Amino acid sequence: MTALHQRTIPVRPGLDLEVREAGTSGSPVLVLHGGPGPSSITPLIDHLAPDHRVVAPTHPGWEGTVRPDDLDCVPALSAAYLGLLDHLSLNDVTVIGTSFGGWVATQTVLDDREGRISKLVLMDAIGPVIPGRQITVPAGPTAPETAAPAPQGGPSARSMAALRAYAGPAMADAGMLPRLSTVTCPVLVIWGADDTVVTPDFGRAYAAAFPHARFELIPGAGHLPIREQPEAVFAHLDSLLTP
Repeated sequence: MTALHQRTIPVRPGLDLEVREAGTSGSPVLVLHGGPGPSSITPLIDHLAPDHRVVAPTHPGWEGTVRPDDLDCVPALSAAYLGLLDHLSLNDVTVIGTSFGGWVATQTVLDDREGRISKLVLMDAIGPVIPGRQITVPAGPTAPETAAPAPQGGPSARSMAALRAYAGPAMADAGMLPRLSTVTCPVLVIWGADDTVVTPDFGRAYAAAFPHARFELIPGAGHLPIREQPEAVFAHLDSLLTP
């Protein structure tokens, strides 16, 4: 088990981020969790830590953390993470995002004016509006009764409330897809073949919008391939990260 160090980092007045860190050498990796929360990406941190410096913040509003009122959209959250990279003086950063974290990761790359980010990895990510493809929101205390059942270890009611505060009622950004053509860094898009929240066709269309993206399908995995088929995910991830 990787030694994780947790600390509170003051990114700006009124905003402290709870951050888990692991590893001390190698290129830095910023890992952004999805709705299920920080524990869902622990296997990913464990895999990366021997060769990378891993930084994994908890989105404000998850795990009992405070979400300031002005942190009310994905661009605001992405700005916080760019502030975190600046605070830590990190460059040549790979950003990895799962599900909702993938949306935040994509927005962070789009807003990276300092050129700190060199690679982007998305795993079953939401974010853009894909014509003809809908997101099926997992059921929960704040979800519609017609929504699909929540996957094992899905978001808590409090996490879903925070997610909706960031994502809005549409759970997507209608203006994102056209902007992806401006992303110049390499992009790896990993998708569970059995994902019912955002189907592989959604992922293929997402990947096709980037100029330099590779799409990899993970058989036998749903919306959380890092839990369901970790070794297959690691193989694709290592192919991108290994010099």
